[in-house]
Amino acid sequence: MKTLSNNWLTEGLTDFEYKKYVLLAYLQDVNASFSQAKLYPHFSELIFHYKNAMSFKNSKKNLSLNFPKQLSKADFESFVMDYQAVISDDSTMNIINQVLEFAIEAFSKTLADGSSIYQTVEGSLNIEPIGLMPLRNDEGYFFLKFDNEPDTRVYRFQVTIFENAEEKYRGIHTEYIDTVQKRVSNTFESLKLDIIKRYAVLPNPATFYVESKLKCAIEETVLPIAKRALVKHLADAA
Repeated sequence: MKTLSNNWLTEGLTDFEYKKYVLLAYLQDVNASFSQAKLYPHFSELIFHYKNAMSFKNSKKNLSLNFPKQLSKADFESFVMDYQAVISDDSTMNIINQVLEFAIEAFSKTLADGSSIYQTVEGSLNIEPIGLMPLRNDEGYFFLKFDNEPDTRVYRFQVTIFENAEEKYRGIHTEYIDTVQKRVSNTFESLKLDIIKRYAVLPNPATFYVESKLKCAIEETVLPIAKRALVKHLADAA
């Protein structure tokens, strides 16, 4: 799997064709993964790189707007003053600007493709509670399976909350426990009781089943999206 350095824009050879080659080689690998409906870790990396590029562009724009200017021409009869920036982009910055504009457009297009896959998979998920729910639902288990398939992966989860001055964020930590067989004779309720007996950590854990109607890569796509969908489900139920 190809990766793109966090500082790819400014490190190494400052040449438009070279930077374009590096970016397109990375995006080719990303698109190859997306064509197999494998989203992660590429999708989160793309978001990071896109935000970095936009931040660099906006920071440079703000720097240019706020940098001191000097008077270049004055028409005192019409009271018009023309100013020019004390600094102007040199050839290196011009190249970086070209690369930046190209990269933002390329990132946007690939992100749109990834977002489409994400929304399709997320829309295929069904999340339901199993049995009686405890007062606290931020820790427990969830069963992950594909529609009409017996193999059911069991995960333990714990939701964590991070806060800053402006917002509150929810994260989720998961641990793979086991793969069990879901058949007509053993319901999700019976599977839950079995898990409680085998792992006597939580007496009445919050337990959910997450079912995907679309079959695609578990680790790279379904599990990451299911985790985010479960966090959203818990937040809505709070």
